[in-house]
Amino acid sequence: MSFINDDFILTNETAKRLYHDYAAKMPIIDYHCHINPKEIYENKKFKNITEIWLGGDHYKWRLIRSNGTPENEITGDADDYTKFLRFAEMLPRAIGNPMYHWNHLELKRYFDYDGILSAKTADEVWNLCNEKLQSDDMSACSIIKKSNVKMIGTTDDPIDTLEWHKKIKEEGVCSALVLPSYRPDKAVNIDKDGFVDYIKALEKAADMPINCVADVKAALIKRLQFFCEMGCKATDHGLDYIPFEIGTEKEIDAAFKAVMKGKAITAKQADMYKTDIIVALGKEYAKRGIVMQIHYSVQRNTNKAMFAKIGADTGFDTISNRPCSEALTALLNALAIDDLLPKTIVYSLNPHDNEMIDTVIGAFQGTEAAGKIQHGSAWWFSDTKSGMETQLKSLANLSLLGNFVGMLTDSRSFLSYTRHEYFRRILCNVLGTWVENGEYPADMETLGQIVEDICYNNAARYFGIE
Repeated sequence: MSFINDDFILTNETAKRLYHDYAAKMPIIDYHCHINPKEIYENKKFKNITEIWLGGDHYKWRLIRSNGTPENEITGDADDYTKFLRFAEMLPRAIGNPMYHWNHLELKRYFDYDGILSAKTADEVWNLCNEKLQSDDMSACSIIKKSNVKMIGTTDDPIDTLEWHKKIKEEGVCSALVLPSYRPDKAVNIDKDGFVDYIKALEKAADMPINCVADVKAALIKRLQFFCEMGCKATDHGLDYIPFEIGTEKEIDAAFKAVMKGKAITAKQADMYKTDIIVALGKEYAKRGIVMQIHYSVQRNTNKAMFAKIGADTGFDTISNRPCSEALTALLNALAIDDLLPKTIVYSLNPHDNEMIDTVIGAFQGTEAAGKIQHGSAWWFSDTKSGMETQLKSLANLSLLGNFVGMLTDSRSFLSYTRHEYFRRILCNVLGTWVENGEYPADMETLGQIVEDICYNNAARYFGIE
């Protein structure tokens, strides 16, 4: 029997019925990812398995590094076969790591490979995958269609022209909706390198001068409106931590002007600015009926020597343990008090925040949507089998699991849609176990509806996808 068999992860009969009869058939709404829309428009074909599998994937890079592999054979100038071989050599040692499951699911679903990847099988897999990648069936748009994806939410900067989204829509090159998501991090991070240059770029994109904080907000709102005209359904704030510090307009403006002149400001001043921008944008999201996503609790670029060599998003970020519960509630309250709290999804990289988030969302629900405030799926380092189970159980314990908007890939790879299958199998196994333990009735009609809703229907309703 193949390692990735029909009942992979499904440990009881109820779980098997829920997955095969309900979950497996549901389409995918991948509402948060880092796919390049240009590659969708161009219907990119990949030259080999290294390009589509290892390119830009810091999840894999971290594991290969942990096997003592030289950096030039991971992200450097080594040839593609060598990089693939180093990955294959590492993979058998990744027992218990979700990467082992993800990769074999991808090999099974996209390359019809039933074996196990290792140093012994590396040549076999390399040749098989590269041969299949030459087929039109393995182009970017073909993979999306084959994966039954109905909507893709990319991650886009406010200054982006969105030219590729426009072309995708006008020329109908993709079977899925490809919609931009508004990511204003660079305009928020007043205390990070590149802020001044970014504000100048925002001036140009918004076609207006920016001389004060009010101008920053006006420019961001102008760009937000453009994104909405291009079909934007969601925004995203990638925060190291959740800031909340109230300041006067005069104080915030002084901090902004100081930074624009190359002067240093305090952490408190930076938080005043960040809070002001995020609250202002949150109110605009509410007015437009679009979803605000908040990802937080990250320590970025912790290895400064490697950051200097190969830059950001290369596998040197870690979980932060900075408390954010009071800031989170203060932020949501600042929006709710004016009745301008948008639909919001909250993700923490720190799994210790699960129960906290699940109590917070219950304090801010509204009538605009069932589950207006969501605890997002297990994210990044928590995106493991046990991490997903823990997030699902915490959400079930303290909120309404049946209203959950489900999974996303958060990926740069077109092969990552199997993460939705992985999540669905885990979901069905959790629910099936509860039923077989006598903790919930064996009502397959109700259970099946819950599964279909979490897999697809809830997200379709939440994001307004028809």
